[in-house]
Amino acid sequence: MHSDIDRPDQVGLLGATSFVGACLLQKLKVANVSFVAYTRREVKSGSTQVEWRKLESELPLSHKINTETPIALWISLIPISVLPKYFNFLEAHNVRRIVSISSTSRFTKLDSSDPNEQVYGQHIIEAEQRVQEWAEKRGIEWIILRPTLIYGYGQDKNIVEIMRFVRRFGFFPVFGNATGLRQPIHVQDLAGACLALLQSSHSANRAYNISGAETLTYREMVIRIFEVLEKKPRIISIPLWMFRVAIFVVRRIGRYEKWSSAMAERMNSDMVFDHSDLKRDFEFKPRAFTLTVEDLPV
Repeated sequence: MHSDIDRPDQVGLLGATSFVGACLLQKLKVANVSFVAYTRREVKSGSTQVEWRKLESELPLSHKINTETPIALWISLIPISVLPKYFNFLEAHNVRRIVSISSTSRFTKLDSSDPNEQVYGQHIIEAEQRVQEWAEKRGIEWIILRPTLIYGYGQDKNIVEIMRFVRRFGFFPVFGNATGLRQPIHVQDLAGACLALLQSSHSANRAYNISGAETLTYREMVIRIFEVLEKKPRIISIPLWMFRVAIFVVRRIGRYEKWSSAMAERMNSDMVFDHSDLKRDFEFKPRAFTLTVEDLPV
């Protein structure tokens, strides 16, 4: 790692008000690192460690930025497919290293029965390639993190949806035996990995898959959700055609418009990713899948 950024005065953060961003900001404060947080929303700073700045929602690649604020280290929590829009923005700040969040969906959705999911997976692959090519062409150190299913504090889009369904209906439907393996990762562990990799001397120009410490079946994952809700597990196995009918109905509701029967099919597919290279490079020690009342949605 470049010697002049070993002890950074500032860290730049894209997507600071995101689910992961809130946890990362707390870790940066504890580490006594000041940071410049960019977001599309107006935010008033309540800390001398953070300077909030407005981030334009659409920034053409040709856009020129005048800045006298060099920021060598960056963490990007915006979708990696959006990051290329901000290449010039980052260069204007003299970026030297960037950690960007991607997704293991680049692997799990390529063979999906849903064509839209296949396209999504391919877009992630292409975005990762663009980030890598851009960084290497300009001598910028890059690190890409591909998390598995993220959960925590009742703000995720996976575990929380199951919780809400169980709360409302008292049961949860699965396709088949729901024996597909999962490795949920807590948002705190992901945020900690972002910060550690930003300053690691062993991790430049690499992509990491990042997962939780425990491997369990989809069914067992749902059972633990029932338990934290203090409800008796009621899991009902239904045929795929019933899922398809149900999906057709719920997709008419705005928040479920991206649901598909492929989601049910994956309940029996293993989504397991090794993170031994993270353990090697900075002693990554994620937690097991343990839900608490803090993980319940409001």
